[in-house]
Amino acid sequence: MSKSPSLRRIQADIRELAIDPSDQYAAAPLENDMFEWHFTIRGAPDTEFAGGIYHGRILLPPEYPFKPPHIVFLTPSGRFETQTKVCLSFSAHHPELWQPAWGIRLILEALISFLPTPADGAIGALDWTKEERKKLAKSS
Repeated sequence: MSKSPSLRRIQADIRELAIDPSDQYAAAPLENDMFEWHFTIRGAPDTEFAGGIYHGRILLPPEYPFKPPHIVFLTPSGRFETQTKVCLSFSAHHPELWQPAWGIRLILEALISFLPTPADGAIGALDWTKEERKKLAKSS
């Protein structure tokens, strides 16, 4: 019996991260739920997030990769609320912008690049000062 397109894609994402790991991020699905991933990302050097390690969840819909995931941060950063589905151009808040070619690796790289950008009032976004964010990075 063949696997669903979603499970095939998830397995491809797992393989891609295993074959070419990064020291800037890591992610894996839960053993009992392939649609819930946990990730860690490092704050980019030369930003107020440098030295920080941030943990979160990527919640894939059953229609993945044809529909975007929800993204939830668990570690305070001063940029994203914790325990809140954040609004980003590659999240479920903007399905019209999602591209099925995007995968877990792109999501993780995009999260790192979005950390130092302005919140602009987006859902789940915070606009704390650089000093506050540096303190959170240090304690993360």
